[in-house]
Amino acid sequence: MGALSLFDTPALHRLRDCERVLVAGAGGGFDVLSGLPVAFALQEQGKSVVLANLTFTPVTRTTARQVAPGLFEIDAETEGSDAYFPEKHLAVWLRDHGFPDRVFLIRKGGPADVRAAYAWLARELRLDGMVLVDGGTDLLMTGDEAGLGTPVEDVTSLLAAQALDLPVKLAICVGFGVDAHHGVCHAHFLENVAALAGLGAYHGVFALIPGIAAVDAWLAAVDWVQQHTPGKESIVCASITDAARGEFGDHHSLARTRSQSAELFINPLMSMVWGFDLDPVAERVLYRDDIAHATTPFEVAAAIEAFRDRTPLRPRQTIPV
Repeated sequence: MGALSLFDTPALHRLRDCERVLVAGAGGGFDVLSGLPVAFALQEQGKSVVLANLTFTPVTRTTARQVAPGLFEIDAETEGSDAYFPEKHLAVWLRDHGFPDRVFLIRKGGPADVRAAYAWLARELRLDGMVLVDGGTDLLMTGDEAGLGTPVEDVTSLLAAQALDLPVKLAICVGFGVDAHHGVCHAHFLENVAALAGLGAYHGVFALIPGIAAVDAWLAAVDWVQQHTPGKESIVCASITDAARGEFGDHHSLARTRSQSAELFINPLMSMVWGFDLDPVAERVLYRDDIAHATTPFEVAAAIEAFRDRTPLRPRQTIPV
């Protein structure tokens, strides 16, 4: 029996004919790390992979190279804040483990700003595929759910990516359940998955299982970045990696969650990756026209709030067990 590969899954198999693929974190922060298993699986297939992230890092206070308006390039040698620079720590790990260490940082803005950054990457790097990654599941929220989680960055990236004319564009979510803290109703997430399945846009789920090379590399990279971001580690990443390692229930690997006295429910569903065609996900966002001309994250947030003030919301549901 040959070595197992994440590429042998329906979602990633859609990228089989692509040669140059962008793997981008949708929601900022550590989201790009949740895309690493996909990136490593693509590289195993000999494909060129570019990493990008909508960044929370104060990028103008670093030595990052600006390549276009709102778009910056870093590598392992880039200098910046020791307090919070997850993309730089990732670049160091990548370099030290023989991977390309170039990471692009997209400064937060409105959909047009992020769209311009993606367009530059697609044109200059001659991309033929894209994977937009959400650490969590709120990327699939359409607007009328009981809770949206933290939609501003996710939906900005989603609508920006929709504008790209590429042969293959995927949206993936990893971390079912981690958004409960931000009010997401996971019954509504499953309802949205069902709707996408009805459109032929849902391409299944696969598990992040240790022992698969791409998964082991991801676990090591996340550990490295978490260790180098003390006090500001990603709770989402910790939940997903803990689940992948077989932890269960109220398990706390971070002092951050222990100090909050929050009860966690780490479980195997958190380490499942859900795959979708990107454009149908974007087309189901009910307020996409409301934020089309927003120029700042604050305007996006205000438009979403105004939409929800005038829209009947789905009642919160529990998942029968």
